[in-house]
Amino acid sequence: MKILGIDPGLRTTGFGIIEKHGTKLSYVASGTVKTADADLPQRLKTILAGVSEIIATYRPDCAAIEKVFVNVNPQSTLLLGQARGAAICALVHADLSVAEYTALQIKQAVAGHGRAQKAQVQAMVQRLLSLSGLPGTDAADALGVAICHAHSGEALSTLGGLAPALAKKGLRVRRGRLVG
Repeated sequence: MKILGIDPGLRTTGFGIIEKHGTKLSYVASGTVKTADADLPQRLKTILAGVSEIIATYRPDCAAIEKVFVNVNPQSTLLLGQARGAAICALVHADLSVAEYTALQIKQAVAGHGRAQKAQVQAMVQRLLSLSGLPGTDAADALGVAICHAHSGEALSTLGGLAPALAKKGLRVRRGRLVG
């Protein structure tokens, strides 16, 4: 399975592509889509076109993207959300399934704890994918999104498969606990 990870940004959107064979992960490609200093619609157009080109070139099977977090500056959060929306539009236009993960989930999947610094994420991505050098920060974050999905996607599909069987038995999960 080929997974495309996206780290959205209005100036720089990172992308990372990995392949998963059983439990083994291998690096395919990574990089960034950079937008020129232009008005917002032109930047969004660049993100949409850039992500579409990546999809056409590498033909991933699925995609994952980082969720927007609330910044101190609400205007920055809104702008980041629009960049994320442009990337998601490119993904769904290509009929890819899109999973979403928080920065905390991504850092936990890659570095083992949710408070990892950018340098720690870069180093762990390099180690996990056996890269010869450190990827750039935006590319490393995007590869981290893909790695998170490679590990989480399987667990989520397993849990999703269990839900109907639990429901037949009159059981459900509430606040992380099985209740009858």
